[in-house]
Amino acid sequence: MRVPILFLLALSAQAQPAPDYLLFNGRILTVDRADSIAQAVAISNGRIVAVGANDAVRRQAPKSARVIDLHGRAVTPGLIDSHCHFQETAALYDVDLGDPSIARIDDVLQKVREKAAALKPGEWIRGAGWDEGKLAEQRYIYASDLDKAAPGNPVWLTHTTGHYGVANSAALKLAGVTRETANPPAGTIDRDAQGNPTGVLKEAAMGLVTRRVPRYTHEQELNGLLKIIADFNQEGMTAAKYPSIGQNQWDLLREVLDAGKLNVRVSAIWMGGRSLESARQIRDRLLSLPRPPQSLGDARLLAAGVKLYMDGSGGARTGWMHQDWNKDYKGTDAGNTGYPTTDPEVYRQMVRLLHDAGIHVSTHAVGDRAIDWVVDTYAEALKATPTKGLRHGIIHCNCPTDHAIETMATMQKQFDAGYPEAQAPFLWWIGDNYAGNYGPRRSLRLEPFQTYLRKGMIWAGGSDYSVTPFPARYGLWASVVRKPLRSAYGAQPFGTAESVDVHAALRSYTIWAARQLFLEERIGSIEKGKDADLAVWDRDPYRIPADDLKNLKCELTMVAGRIVYQAAGASR
Repeated sequence: MRVPILFLLALSAQAQPAPDYLLFNGRILTVDRADSIAQAVAISNGRIVAVGANDAVRRQAPKSARVIDLHGRAVTPGLIDSHCHFQETAALYDVDLGDPSIARIDDVLQKVREKAAALKPGEWIRGAGWDEGKLAEQRYIYASDLDKAAPGNPVWLTHTTGHYGVANSAALKLAGVTRETANPPAGTIDRDAQGNPTGVLKEAAMGLVTRRVPRYTHEQELNGLLKIIADFNQEGMTAAKYPSIGQNQWDLLREVLDAGKLNVRVSAIWMGGRSLESARQIRDRLLSLPRPPQSLGDARLLAAGVKLYMDGSGGARTGWMHQDWNKDYKGTDAGNTGYPTTDPEVYRQMVRLLHDAGIHVSTHAVGDRAIDWVVDTYAEALKATPTKGLRHGIIHCNCPTDHAIETMATMQKQFDAGYPEAQAPFLWWIGDNYAGNYGPRRSLRLEPFQTYLRKGMIWAGGSDYSVTPFPARYGLWASVVRKPLRSAYGAQPFGTAESVDVHAALRSYTIWAARQLFLEERIGSIEKGKDADLAVWDRDPYRIPADDLKNLKCELTMVAGRIVYQAAGASR
């Protein structure tokens, strides 16, 4: 394979020692144990060598250091996303339906018409990001809608949650989905009153259509990975936990790492499947790779563990609940408590297999019953094989019961396990959808961060991109204000009792998130000896009104002491 000259230049540059720097005359939010605030930080060979007052750090800085006067600006550790599908290929090549300007179904159809006009008849139209909670009609998009916009092209539009989508009639025909098609295991074919498929497919049923959608090319996937690396850096973000990868994604990450372009640290967790055999296969694959905190590329790439699934989505009302889902906030989706997407007893065996091999597990669990099952499974595995430091996680962990919270708190204290990997931006970006589905009572305990603090727990913040936008400033803001995007069910359906202050919010996107990436000894706080992963901001998040947190602008980003982003006009 020919290596592009850009990659060769990048590799050559990264092989050189990182420059020394002195950043002074600022507010350095260290996020250390004491949440100390310093004035200056000195960096040598990619590591932090001094943090403190201006004069003291000046004396300890290398004589060759390049000097950056911060002029009072704030510096934080590089922000970390503990759950991000680390690709922007769809954003580059598909119909973008996540634009806030899309307010009606007609807006969606116009986007599809424009795409169809640029394609030949029969070519697939892919899109993603729609959310009925953001549409004036407050309903799903159906095949009958899409047929008006693209009758001659098969269409598949993925919902913003990734747990359901809609196909037009041409796509349903290609997939062989008819009135007689039965729901697949752990999947739902949405039907109208007469029993005909509406085009909306949930969970495993999506595969009936998506397996026929053409794959992205290697070049498209490479471009999508390079784009998200650059966009992360522009947002002051320096690390991500990348879930559900397979060999193809791992090979692409290795390619970018080897080319010297992986300017975001990636802790990858592999898709574990839904069977004991798939868990065995991924166990054997991981045992052949460096074990965390060991890494490739000096903490740039880690094979951190395995992702499993317990249930579906809060948006699709397929999460596994103890009681019926709500509908339209105060209504009830009678008889629907969702369902497990992995056989619960098989899941328990999969966790035990991986745990006994010393492999980290993070499990997708949205509904309260699913969360209970996951934490009880972890507790049983830890009781049978007591092991500290595997840091088993609960991905999303939207509405844990009191039992689940107590169990997680105990596991954190005793075994360094049981950590929520939560997405505060759910409360915002899909908050209207969530409020409608969780209802008045459960919405108040969604993302219960304040309760976690009272119980002595920590959690890791994330975006679940492309479910929500990935800039971590949105997560900081949502952790504090808990406001939905459109206020369809009032301005504060989630209440404020579970709000936390910006200090806790920042920890969840820095040092606590670093822990779930197995990188807390290297990054996540600004302390002597750690890697210089830093972000400089136009304002101090500790001093601005909470509603301004979402508008923070990054002016400079460093990874391992190298400047990987600098805003136009920012002084150095």
